Amino acid sequence: MKNQYIQLVPTNISLAEQVVDYYKRNRTFLEAFEPTRNEEFFSLEYQQKVLEKEMSEYEERTAFRFYIMSVEQPPKVIGIIGLNNVVWGAFCSAFLGYKLDKDFVNKGYMSIAVEMLTKYAFEELRLHRIEANVMPKNKASLRVLEKNNFINEGLARYYLNINGVWEDHIHMVKINYAMH
Repeated sequence: MKNQYIQLVPTNISLAEQVVDYYKRNRTFLEAFEPTRNEEFFSLEYQQKVLEKEMSEYEERTAFRFYIMSVEQPPKVIGIIGLNNVVWGAFCSAFLGYKLDKDFVNKGYMSIAVEMLTKYAFEELRLHRIEANVMPKNKASLRVLEKNNFINEGLARYYLNINGVWEDHIHMVKINYAMH
């Protein structure tokens, strides 16, 4: 998937060095929004295993991970976006997750990436529901979802352990009404 600003590149083992570089560049920036990471996480071997797992999940249709690259600066990974824990059948739903390089925030890239992935989820995969959970203090992420017409369905108390703390999250949802 590509437009004039970004491209969403499907997970691939060949991205391992770029992914390690992304995480090392953004290590401090991402700490406030992610689980605690050990040193192994930042190694090439670890990220290769993650990419292999993501490729298997893609084949099994249980997760769809993409790496965001700027059209102006390929082949540098500037973010990650994905549909996780995809459940088919009567539920037909997935969780949306995303993160962006500290040097590319507030430029509209993530809003565009969410729009592109939502279109893919609804039109190509035929998912009915996409859910995203965001800490109330993460105003930028909430803005991304609001711009993409996600609806606030409430607050989940102590939802995820982020950087060693059980954090509340706002439960945001978008429905594929074309399926009704």
